Amino acid sequence: MSAHVLAVGEALVDVVHRPDGTSEEHPGGSLANVALTLGRLGRDVRLATWLGTDERGDHVRAWLGESRVQLAPGSDGAARTSVAQATLDDTGAATYEFNLDWHVPHGATVGDDTLAVHTGSIAAMLAPGDAEALRLLTAARGTATVTYDPNARPAIMGDAATVRPRVEEIVALSDVVKVSDEDLAWLAPGTDPLDAARAWQRSGPAVVVVTFGGEGATAVTAAGEVTVKAPRVDVVDTVGAGDSFMGALLDWLWGADLLGAGRREALRAIDRAATARMLVRAVAVAAVTVSRAGANPPWPTDLVGPGRVRLAAAAAEGEREQTDPEQAPGQEDTP
Repeated sequence: MSAHVLAVGEALVDVVHRPDGTSEEHPGGSLANVALTLGRLGRDVRLATWLGTDERGDHVRAWLGESRVQLAPGSDGAARTSVAQATLDDTGAATYEFNLDWHVPHGATVGDDTLAVHTGSIAAMLAPGDAEALRLLTAARGTATVTYDPNARPAIMGDAATVRPRVEEIVALSDVVKVSDEDLAWLAPGTDPLDAARAWQRSGPAVVVVTFGGEGATAVTAAGEVTVKAPRVDVVDTVGAGDSFMGALLDWLWGADLLGAGRREALRAIDRAATARMLVRAVAVAAVTVSRAGANPPWPTDLVGPGRVRLAAAAAEGEREQTDPEQAPGQEDTP
């Protein structure tokens, strides 16, 4: 087998309800979207998920296959394919209701060729698959980078005070964490999102990235903090935006040779210039996703050409670094 990323989590069908009263079905799921992004960007990615052998499952499998995502053996063991009802408001933001079942398939394995294992969202919180996913992550640390996106879904996860200890357990186990400001507002109400991210980074991860929607993202690392503004685009909807951002982070880390347990110390030593480049790439990928309907992350050809070059340039121009409290002004690194 070749070097690959293993994504562990839900693939399902999104039934999207638009403000004008129309609705349509799209394949989706947070972890499926991350895998899809990696596959479209040319990476070898496996998805350990839980699909039925029904018509909706066939639709999801075809969608993943078109983007070169391979399914882990046993991923077709569900009695039915899960469904999420996504309701869009006038800004394109989505709220969700779920009807799903979740197990980690028995064929989900981690080997020496697994560079990273990624999970998050419902897969890390919904029994019985949540405990199975945690065991897989724990075992994976010996050979792979562990990455996590809480991607909170209060409608199915329950009370934030109950969920938070499990989230923080997985955060401490992870090397890279991506979380939205909205997730942190739910998990830690009244806490500044960057204060929460700093506490999480001190608990174990090399990198904690907080996304702020159309405003951009901030990464917290041992070297300090870097903020990148998001390029301005016409937003169609935000479905899959955070997942494509996460996929882009993994893609960049792979290209920078920062994935794998043997690269853990190098990842921990990531500098501000490299962190800025990583964020610029991720916000550019997410900007393409929000500019079109549904969870539809970019192919490489969508990231080249004058329009897409301007996307990356806009993000790079908006990058600004936040210095350590002990660092004197004027001593910052410049990417």
